[in-house]
Amino acid sequence: MTPRALPSGLATALVFFASGAVLVLEIVALRLVGPYVGVTLQVSSSVIGISLAAIAYGTWLGGRLADRFDPRALLAPALLLAAIGTAVTLPLVRYGGELLRGGAAPAVLLLAAMAVFLPAFLLSTITPMVVKLQLSDLDRTGSVVGRLSSVGTLGAITATLATGFIFVAALPTNWIILCLAALLAVGGLTLAGWLRRDLPGQPRTRAVLVSVGLVGAGLGAVGPTPCDVETAYHCARVDRDPAVPGGRTLILNSARHSYVDLADPKHLEFAYVQWIAAVADVLAPRDALHLGGGGFTLPGYLRQTRPGIQQQVVELDGGLVDLDKRELGLVTGPDLRVRVGDARVGLAAQPDSSYDLVVGDAFGYLVVPWHLSTREMMSDVARVVRPGGIYTQNVIDYPPDRFLKAELATVAAVFPHVALIAPPDALAGERGSNFVIVASKSPLPLAAIRAGLVGLPEPVTLQDGPGFAGDARVLTDDYAPVDQLLTF
Repeated sequence: MTPRALPSGLATALVFFASGAVLVLEIVALRLVGPYVGVTLQVSSSVIGISLAAIAYGTWLGGRLADRFDPRALLAPALLLAAIGTAVTLPLVRYGGELLRGGAAPAVLLLAAMAVFLPAFLLSTITPMVVKLQLSDLDRTGSVVGRLSSVGTLGAITATLATGFIFVAALPTNWIILCLAALLAVGGLTLAGWLRRDLPGQPRTRAVLVSVGLVGAGLGAVGPTPCDVETAYHCARVDRDPAVPGGRTLILNSARHSYVDLADPKHLEFAYVQWIAAVADVLAPRDALHLGGGGFTLPGYLRQTRPGIQQQVVELDGGLVDLDKRELGLVTGPDLRVRVGDARVGLAAQPDSSYDLVVGDAFGYLVVPWHLSTREMMSDVARVVRPGGIYTQNVIDYPPDRFLKAELATVAAVFPHVALIAPPDALAGERGSNFVIVASKSPLPLAAIRAGLVGLPEPVTLQDGPGFAGDARVLTDDYAPVDQLLTF
């Protein structure tokens, strides 16, 4: 006997909602795992791959179950189990993430699976069940399958846009997950009541499952979180330095990003900032452009040491700028202007030959965003740097320094004068480190920069940049495998 079809509107709503919920989970999963394993191409690929695997297996299982049982008896349980699975993802990731910190591939894959696989798998069983119920007339098979497939895709698109433009900006990640779990639970209970179907399983089993969902939701709401603030792009935290009363460290997605001394803006804790400051002290710039703001450490230093300097900062994350104002003493004004937006777009809006100093210090976790690393990007940097000006770029790499060498080759393809600042053991390939590339259209004041580096707390070397690059390939907008070149 063929199961009685669902009303067309209900069938459409179920497929739309289930498909949309999967995409909400996938997008939010990237934010859940980011604080523990970073936000890199490998992490994004892992979340997407795990999500697609969940969809594939869930769709296969849903079709098998629909052929063996009445799908009308399975739809509500699928929604309720998906609600429980969604609720338990929070404690799984929050507690599991503390154990799996780092960027190792097994840790990334396991954490991605914790974040998305179970609820996405369960939700993906719904569409083939609904399709089975609607196939009462074989002459309309194509139109039914096509309509429901289209509706599922529209649900995914709607959820993707709503999550990216609305949910993430309006709600913390925890609340997005918990609200989705609640909606799935309400949807499952409402559907069970409308279909007049008793939920399967013994009362004790149902009680255990409900308890698991409630405990998961509770642990997710009160469990450890690495964030003080969730911005549109970062899980951000500000830690106090117990040794320095005014010392504050800005943590972004588990990485120590900036250090600010509220009582002394001239205090530079991180070595690479000291190197850039040494270059700036020699250059004595009248104006500076910063691509990436972070904790605004260097702009604060330049404002303190060079009164009257005009500075423009392009920072992608407006929420981070607000956090800097609240916690890190950032005060903007006519001499320190902030443009919220992408660094490359902000660079393109700057006039020709308008800055003595341009500082590249934009990162996604530990990686320079690929579109800020290419020859086309460097050509635009060269356009805004005055003839005697200097471009400095912060780069992080690890032996064998493949990304650093490629970036050096890329900068040298545009700027005729290039040097590299780094610790001697990092240049020897013995450890990972920050590196600062220094470039100009005019001969660099190498002797003066070396003299400024001599007095720093840690030994550092200034050497010829192009020579270190070897035969590395120049990065372009068409070819910039930044994540693959960088070895953690």
